[in-house]
Amino acid sequence: MKTQHAPPLGTPASSPTGHWPEVLIAFLQLGLTSFGGPVAHLGYFRDAFVVRRRWLDDRAYADLVALCQFLPGPASSQVGLAIGLSRAGYAGALAAWLGFTLPSAIALVLFAYGVSAIDGIAAAGWLHGLKVAAVAVVAQAVLGMMRSLAPDRARATFAVVAATIVLMLPSAWSQIGVIVLGGIAGLIILRSDAVMDHAPLPLTVRRTTGAAMLVLFAVLLIGLPLLAASVPAQGIKLADAFYRAGSLVFGGGHVVLPLLQASVVPPGWVSNDLFLAGYGAAQAVPGPLFTFAAYLGAVMGPAPHGWAGALLCLVAVFLPSFLLVVGSLPFWESLRRHASAQAALRGVNAAVVGLLIAAFYDPVWSAGIANARDFALATAAFLLLAMWKTPPWLVVVLCAAAGWLTTIV
Repeated sequence: MKTQHAPPLGTPASSPTGHWPEVLIAFLQLGLTSFGGPVAHLGYFRDAFVVRRRWLDDRAYADLVALCQFLPGPASSQVGLAIGLSRAGYAGALAAWLGFTLPSAIALVLFAYGVSAIDGIAAAGWLHGLKVAAVAVVAQAVLGMMRSLAPDRARATFAVVAATIVLMLPSAWSQIGVIVLGGIAGLIILRSDAVMDHAPLPLTVRRTTGAAMLVLFAVLLIGLPLLAASVPAQGIKLADAFYRAGSLVFGGGHVVLPLLQASVVPPGWVSNDLFLAGYGAAQAVPGPLFTFAAYLGAVMGPAPHGWAGALLCLVAVFLPSFLLVVGSLPFWESLRRHASAQAALRGVNAAVVGLLIAAFYDPVWSAGIANARDFALATAAFLLLAMWKTPPWLVVVLCAAAGWLTTIV
């Protein structure tokens, strides 16, 4: 079959040239095989859609990546949405999300059912091994994000101040507050006249449609907390918590950890042991880390839980990505030219590093490292990840096995 090429950059984008079933098949293949986190996912996408299928060219792909890194939410999933949108319209965007997301979401829901059926979960050695694996994974994420998002004294200071605030005032609102403060500090301190190069995007979304999507995003972000406070329905509270987490996560999937932990553990919806066991398991499946939301929805104590809770939480955490990607496309060309937008983003990204530092201490380290044996296992896992470049899923399996062995030796 002859492969269709994307229109050349610099010319108006044409109507979508493909069909949603081909988008679904392409992203389903990626959803079943894309291990390694968001950076690896972007590499897989480039190989699949730039090199092999030629649905768009390198410059267009780089610009899509830049847009999605600018927005809050899971960057790799957002790039997938944009590619599906350019290929087959809104049906293509939905097909891309389904194909890339469902394999890991289903796997984590099945894991949730298995975990819930085990008695004495807190004492299960292999589950404790998963929590130790989470220590190594988050430690690697912290170091990688420090190098890329807080490489100088000013931004490193932002990160440490943000971590201190969140640790001293632990709540979802303090996490939102440090993100806002990071943006303000970036505007004041990190302003630069240098602006990133950009290439026109090969996508057509009307400005009225984009504006409507952005308004809907803001209405839900403001309205859901008010609705949850006035209507005592657990489903609305879940939608609010997971929509807010999906709206405010900058810097990659690992940063969703503190926002979700602050939303579901203190109210008693999910125990801290179950939370960290699921986070460790999420490292062992392909696809986006945001599918961790499906696991949490499945293991919820209050209803809705099970498959219904998983679906509600999964849709809620990803909905902001769809609204933001479609809504921002018509305005991205002009926004990227403003140095102030880029300065604010640099400050936000530094604050995000601080959030992850705080999460590394609580709940990851405090729950995962109980003794010298745990520390030794976490150190070995970190060595495998950082120096031996071992796949994260294999490190998770090894840690679970080591934790199980400690209960029988």
